[in-house]
Amino acid sequence: MRTERRTGQPSRDLMELRTLAVDQAGVQLRAADDGGSRFAGLAAVYGVRAPIGNPRTWGFFEEFAPGAAARTLAEFDQRMLIDHDTYYLVSRVSAGDLILTETDRGIEVDSGLDDELSYVRDLRRNIEKRRITGMSIGFWVAPGGAEWTEIEVEEPRADGKVEVYTADLRIIRDIDLIEVSAVTFPAYVDTEAQLRQVVPALLNRGDYDAIERRAAHREELRDLLKQVERPASQPPAAVRHTDHVDRVMRGYQARYRRLGNPAR
Repeated sequence: MRTERRTGQPSRDLMELRTLAVDQAGVQLRAADDGGSRFAGLAAVYGVRAPIGNPRTWGFFEEFAPGAAARTLAEFDQRMLIDHDTYYLVSRVSAGDLILTETDRGIEVDSGLDDELSYVRDLRRNIEKRRITGMSIGFWVAPGGAEWTEIEVEEPRADGKVEVYTADLRIIRDIDLIEVSAVTFPAYVDTEAQLRQVVPALLNRGDYDAIERRAAHREELRDLLKQVERPASQPPAAVRHTDHVDRVMRGYQARYRRLGNPAR
């Protein structure tokens, strides 16, 4: 089994987005002390292994370790948004109307709902009608906050046999949480959306060989090889220059329109 831990400073433009399935987020309205209602949900779940892209070929598995948000919740001033859009600001920790709590399950969200804002009234109605049921987080992986391990995966086949293959597992142990969002699309299934999740993770990892293996299956990833060095006599190096990484990410964001928006 191969395990590595990267300690280089990641680019601060490489924000990542992760969403929860409907049955995990538990989005609901709860009674507030003032007679109104509050938003409640689970923004991130701990200890659950999820596929990012296709783990067999160009993706990997990922898991948030318990405690991944402990430091950031004590240090950062997070916001709650709708669909990761900063125009639709629902609440903020420093304003006193957003409470984020780390539990054994993950990151719990308790947010006030200001009816003076028309889009918050819309959010409330959409939750009541179960039009909005998912949650997502926007985060950076802290320096040294991700560990990569090679694992064996057993997958049942249609003929009743079990197929075993090797895949990478990314364990996230420390994040800088920027925002939590109520989202219209709780799970991204199209290829472009999955690529948007894979790209920043690979660049933060800075492993030339890992990118090269995936680029053999997804040609779109081949451009990333220009951003990472592989010294002939050394293991794969961390990302070479932050400004180069930032440029390639802006290129991907332009290609896929807006980061985190699967509808475009």
